[in-house]
Amino acid sequence: MNFMRNRWYQVGLALAVILTVVLVYQQDSISSFRLLLTISFISLLLHQVEEYWLPGYFPRMINTVMFKSKTPDRYPLNTNTALIINLVIGWLLYILAIIFAESAIWLAIITITISAGNFLAHTFLFNIKGKTFYNPGMATSILLFLPITVYFFKFLSNHDLLQPTTLIIGLILGIIVNYFGILRLIPALSKKDTSFVFKPFR
Repeated sequence: MNFMRNRWYQVGLALAVILTVVLVYQQDSISSFRLLLTISFISLLLHQVEEYWLPGYFPRMINTVMFKSKTPDRYPLNTNTALIINLVIGWLLYILAIIFAESAIWLAIITITISAGNFLAHTFLFNIKGKTFYNPGMATSILLFLPITVYFFKFLSNHDLLQPTTLIIGLILGIIVNYFGILRLIPALSKKDTSFVFKPFR
């Protein structure tokens, strides 16, 4: 378990590579919508690599900028909370969206709302609060999350899949997940004397 707490984003990178290879060779046998959602999941995996590994100082940044922490290597965001948020919530939702695809478009909208939320947070919120021009996760937010989000809604519209009720449900649940499943979950699972500490940035 400690391996996953400290290396899950590297596992994610390996998964992104595997999924990319699969898509290259199997794209003709995958529906266009499921293909789009798989690409969206790959963008999430690459985003997490930028946040936690290359350059990787997102945990300390968010602990300092958003929570004014005096121990940014462990409080309030720690390695265990990061694992829960990114894998149990993030990976699970994006994978379920791929599995159910057209039969649960509201679920796909939840994941896209998460991506859009990350774009807004990394591009504007974190930079304004931290008085910076860049933070880990910003590049993938702009280069991947933004165009995928725009194309996603264009795809739904072009294929008459964007029903008002489905859109409203997906957006509301997406906002709830962004707020309670990410922003509020960090302090809820925090512990000042935790042993789940982020390693020094190298």
